[in-house]
Amino acid sequence: MGIRRFAILGTVALGASLAAFAASAEDVTISVWSLDRDIQPAPNLINDFNKLNTGIKVEYRQIQFDDVVSEAMRAYSTGQAPDIIAVDNPEHVLFSSRGAFLDLTDMIAKSSVVKAENYFPGPLASVTWEGKYYGIPKATNTIALYYNKDMFKAKGLDPNKPPQTWDELVEMARKLTDPAANVYGLTFSAKANEEGTFQFLPWAQMAGGSYDAINSDGAVKALDVWKKIIDEKLASPDTLTRGQWDSTGTFNSGNAAMAISGPWELDRMVKEAKFDWGVALLPVPEPGAERSSAMGDFNWAIFANTEHPAEAFKVLEYFVSQDDRMFKDFGQLPARSDISIPETGEPQKDAALKVFVEQLKYAKPRGPHPAWPKISKAIQDAIQAALTGQMSSKQALDQAAEKIKAVLG
Repeated sequence: MGIRRFAILGTVALGASLAAFAASAEDVTISVWSLDRDIQPAPNLINDFNKLNTGIKVEYRQIQFDDVVSEAMRAYSTGQAPDIIAVDNPEHVLFSSRGAFLDLTDMIAKSSVVKAENYFPGPLASVTWEGKYYGIPKATNTIALYYNKDMFKAKGLDPNKPPQTWDELVEMARKLTDPAANVYGLTFSAKANEEGTFQFLPWAQMAGGSYDAINSDGAVKALDVWKKIIDEKLASPDTLTRGQWDSTGTFNSGNAAMAISGPWELDRMVKEAKFDWGVALLPVPEPGAERSSAMGDFNWAIFANTEHPAEAFKVLEYFVSQDDRMFKDFGQLPARSDISIPETGEPQKDAALKVFVEQLKYAKPRGPHPAWPKISKAIQDAIQAALTGQMSSKQALDQAAEKIKAVLG
């Protein structure tokens, strides 16, 4: 079944369901909070939903990223929470574990629109707590390796053979680094915030580590590789202070030959990069090793104290029925493996999207754990301590493991 036919059938079925629902319910108002601006999904999907005149009216409020957790928890505790909220995926379980989000397991099991098996494992895991579903993935993203094919050719490297392993990545970064031309072999973010954890955790996971085994031999090896890259000046010293957007800008400007970043960069890449580029899966520790990657973006959830759980779930079903528009209309990757990404007409971008969708198969959530911010802070501190030479990688990760152990109890 083609994607368009799938979407039409899903929307028709949902429309009939909503119409029947409207006939048996008085008009109900459902409030939605999200970060989405006017060019992003939430306000547009809400406008479209309201035009259906289902007997459910949806009101929208845009909130700021830094305020999501504090404002939402405060609103919940005072009985002023919205019916529906979009939260960053590593923070989802914080709410679920405290009983703030409604258990949607039975609703999803009965739904003809929301099918758990349609989602990539990572996004689905991020809405799961103690075996139950407390939300629905909204969209997703991940990271992979961008590389400058023109620079590969200039240095005698095959532009169709990007690095497959960590050793190859380091060796190619050495060949591609050219101080006289102000070119670094690689750019990425090791910043002391969530971006640093976002970029490092997949390396630890590929080598057999995890957030609750962050000082495993493999995780230590991963941080040693990062330290080697920094010590040999294969990446800029400000890797420790720059976020992903700025570090990828270095690649776009021709001052780095490779970059670890996500699909959110693709439109900027097409506009800014004046060279031939490609995207490859993240290199692994050695051939045949387990793959992993970071997982970003937001999930939908219904607050447990909503007065209208059935109506709120109907709204989420409508959002899900429009997932085939997620990339076409809003440039975001759907969290579902059953939806194909339509071609854009930009050959480089289309080839890159295929790689990112492949990488999503291996993307893992951060956590999930209710105390994720504290766990992430311990990992960030270890990265900084090791890369600045204050401690060895093992010492830094041993210290992080002790902090995380205290959090886990």
